[in-house]
Amino acid sequence: MRGYALRAAELAGAVAGLGTAVLLLAAGCALLGVAAAGGGGAAAGIVLAAVLVAAAVAGCERMALSAMLARPVSEVEHPELYRLVRELSKDGRLPVPRLYLSPAEQPNSFAIGRGPRSAAICCTEGLLQALDEAELRGVLGHELAHVSGHDVLASTASAGLATVITFPAALPRLARPGRAERGADPAAEPGVPGHLLMLLFGPIAAVMVRLAVSREREYRADASGALLTGDPLALARALRKIDAGTAERPLALDGRRASVGHLMIASPFLPAGVARLFVTHPPAGERIRRLEALAGYRR
Repeated sequence: MRGYALRAAELAGAVAGLGTAVLLLAAGCALLGVAAAGGGGAAAGIVLAAVLVAAAVAGCERMALSAMLARPVSEVEHPELYRLVRELSKDGRLPVPRLYLSPAEQPNSFAIGRGPRSAAICCTEGLLQALDEAELRGVLGHELAHVSGHDVLASTASAGLATVITFPAALPRLARPGRAERGADPAAEPGVPGHLLMLLFGPIAAVMVRLAVSREREYRADASGALLTGDPLALARALRKIDAGTAERPLALDGRRASVGHLMIASPFLPAGVARLFVTHPPAGERIRRLEALAGYRR
């Protein structure tokens, strides 16, 4: 009973934080409108904020998948991945989520959606190459725990909102020939114009994200996922590999990927510069320690 109360309180806090972010965006747009055109500008600014929020909510899932160049993956292509997800979904009494694959070499994963019936899980190619079956099962259990705990609602909506805010920072990258292709490297640098625009818009987006998500959600998803799979140590091993992989192959921060970093099982960026503002994950060492404690290990 206490666990359900804590989960409900955290979900309410996430929704309240997201609402606060929307109000701050509306206030910011209204102030810009006043500065540009007086009272009439304020009304125009509020209308603009409403349009931005509507666009963020309507396209948040598509934006997150696009940021990682993800594509739907078929059962013929990855039958073992489908088998694991089906087994875990059945054990967790959840609908089977849609599955996507990102070409990123960095090992990582994330879940998106408005709820269990619309959820999707995206894995990177680097994740599938780095983990064995038990470890991959642990990661998928973690992502399904986010789905069952309804974390995905606030985190996906905040990702869409942050994407809309940082969209100008993505324009220089999209304007370069070949960068928007499906085969482009998600780790490619955004360039000097993109970095400068991220310095301007990044902090605003980071505030929106931090209002909607908390570090505790990762601890809770680790514990719930480990209970779902029955193997906390497999998830602990996976987190070790993922932490090493994200440090070895960090994603470059740009206007699109900055908005989805908090969705992933581990922060995909090096904690330096503007990227530090988007770090919402607890330390990997502490997550591993808690999982080992859950398995009965003591340090």
